[in-house]
Amino acid sequence: MKSTNVEEIISYLTEEDKKLLYEFAKKLLQGEQYRGLREEINKRREEIKKGKVLTHEELWSEI
Repeated sequence: MKSTNVEEIISYLTEEDKKLLYEFAKKLLQGEQYRGLREEINKRREEIKKGKVLTHEELWSEI
């Protein structure tokens, strides 16, 4: 399923259903399968707090 399809589907949900979907996604991300991703996100949060961010040029040069 493409992300645009997901975004379209979410737009039709009620606020209550969006909250349920959020809780479901949160539980999925807390699972062992996404442990590495969580660690990377937390690491980046700390770097951002310390001001370590990429410039636009640095980002595109790495791609």
